[in-house]
Amino acid sequence: MTKKQKKVLRRIIISAVLLVAMAVTFTVLDKTGMVDLENPSVMWRCIEIVAYLIPYLVIGYDILKKAFLGIIHGEVFDENFLMAIATVGAMVLGEYKEASAVMLFYQIGELFQSYAVGKSRRNIAALMDIRPDYANIERDGSLEQVDPDQIPAGSVIVVQPGEKVPIDGEVIDGTSSLDTAALTGESRPRDVKAGDDIISGCINLTGVLKVRTTKAFGESTVSKILELMENSSSHKSRSENFISRFARAYTPAVCYSALALAILPPVINLMMGMPGGWEIWVYRALTFLVISCPCALVISIPLSFFAGLGGASKEGVLIKGSNYLEALSQTSIVVFDKTGTLTRGVFEVSGIHHNTIPEEKLIELAALAECASSHPISKSLQKAYGREIERDRVTGIQEISGSGVIARVDGAEVAAGNGKLMKRMGVDYMDCHSSGTIIHIAIDGKYAGHVVISDVEKPTSRAAIAELKKIGVKKTVMLTGDIGRVAEYMAKKLGVDQYRSDLLPADKVAEVEKLLAETGRKGKLAFVGDGINDAPVLSRADIGIAMGAMGSDAAIEAADIVLMDDDPMKISKAIKISRKCIGIVYQNIAFALGVKALCLILGALGIANMWAAIFADVGVMVLAVLNAIRALYVHSL
Repeated sequence: MTKKQKKVLRRIIISAVLLVAMAVTFTVLDKTGMVDLENPSVMWRCIEIVAYLIPYLVIGYDILKKAFLGIIHGEVFDENFLMAIATVGAMVLGEYKEASAVMLFYQIGELFQSYAVGKSRRNIAALMDIRPDYANIERDGSLEQVDPDQIPAGSVIVVQPGEKVPIDGEVIDGTSSLDTAALTGESRPRDVKAGDDIISGCINLTGVLKVRTTKAFGESTVSKILELMENSSSHKSRSENFISRFARAYTPAVCYSALALAILPPVINLMMGMPGGWEIWVYRALTFLVISCPCALVISIPLSFFAGLGGASKEGVLIKGSNYLEALSQTSIVVFDKTGTLTRGVFEVSGIHHNTIPEEKLIELAALAECASSHPISKSLQKAYGREIERDRVTGIQEISGSGVIARVDGAEVAAGNGKLMKRMGVDYMDCHSSGTIIHIAIDGKYAGHVVISDVEKPTSRAAIAELKKIGVKKTVMLTGDIGRVAEYMAKKLGVDQYRSDLLPADKVAEVEKLLAETGRKGKLAFVGDGINDAPVLSRADIGIAMGAMGSDAAIEAADIVLMDDDPMKISKAIKISRKCIGIVYQNIAFALGVKALCLILGALGIANMWAAIFADVGVMVLAVLNAIRALYVHSL
């Protein structure tokens, strides 16, 4: 608890003890005949008023102060004014216990609300803790701590065990494990070595790392995340905006209704020659005011969204505003980019077929033959080889444009390339029906087998598609610039409903436009991408979802939701979080309005007293706040 919350709690306890003590004392005095509380003397009436004023002022002085300041500043119609006028009126009518109890339970409700908001803020504050305080620069053999803002891209920094990675970069020396929980929600450490990319905000756990920065601090991941979280509160949902507008119109309306309830019936009674019954109707009006206080709605609805955003961020899903959280719950079509989204976006050796020599030897010869090329295909062969390339073993490298390479490796002629190269050399080769790039290898004019190189699917992509269908997403679509054969293979493998291939960025926008027409009035389309070419589509979709770990800055900027660990499984998680949050919002709205409507009618008829009013206001608020807190707990979804 904060100091302020502890202070309020102390006031609640003191006021509750005093209130109970006063009630018990006066009840005992009444039962023993020492005083007649039904017809007390002026002295005992004054004593009773002063006695109950003590717990009332202990618990309610700040509410009275806020109401007074609101009247002075012209902001009359708020919950403080309703509480003040209702409880002061009850005091005037002699309902001392009720007045104190109303103020007491209202403060209890406010404490619950404050604690719930604080808990949500702590979740986001934990995320904010990823901000690095400094970066280490090695100068003259010693480490110097400098402001991360002062380090340009391309600098070499040192990250020691226990320190936060201050800026995005590439490891150039050292091995270690990184705690990425604050960014991704993933508790398992990630191992890194030289050549691996790392992002700012992670905590270095074990070894010393030398990192060459690839971005300035202002453009790094941690800065982007903090900016997203700081701006998220400005994007309010339709439900929040409705409640704000509703409260502005509702509060004055109930104040004037209460005034009419206090004046019109007595006046009508007097006109009809009957007693006015002013005290009865004023009491009913005050009860009406307490019941009508919109605290449950005004507090619980924004709190539900705030808790939902905090719960999502804890799971590595950054949602830029509650409006996007609300829209996500209505998702009916999810459209995916392929490369970097459903697949890893890196080429890997995925198969070796028809080899006449051991696989390791085939890969070794192919990697050595391709050692002079910087092409991604060549790099994937060298990566599969996994050892340092001994260039002195390779001579006479010839690169055949559009076909492959021919080189002498350990004195043998090695040809590595496509079918065109094999035909050119007169080598009979075995075709392959696998999806990917086929590298045929011939040694001294004899076919030795072929290597399949392809973009490998992410481990969770297939499960992610299946989970989306399970939770009610009507259609999944994959849009890619790849050729049809590769797109078809990946779509079937992952279980995507539809796919479109050979698309340029403009073509993707056109396809999304067509799909948007299928969503209907209540449905929403979400697009998931990672590359700079996906930015236009992310902006056009109802909900843009970007891969945050390795995605481009343009994609992250254009997106409404960012997945910090690039895991497509988090999409269904985000949808389930949004649906849980919206469900809680609707529950609170229905419960609060239903109970208040019933109690308002009963209060106007004189059936519901001030104690019923306390439940209708404070009780409903406490229950709504407790229900809203559930939006924080989303790990098991």
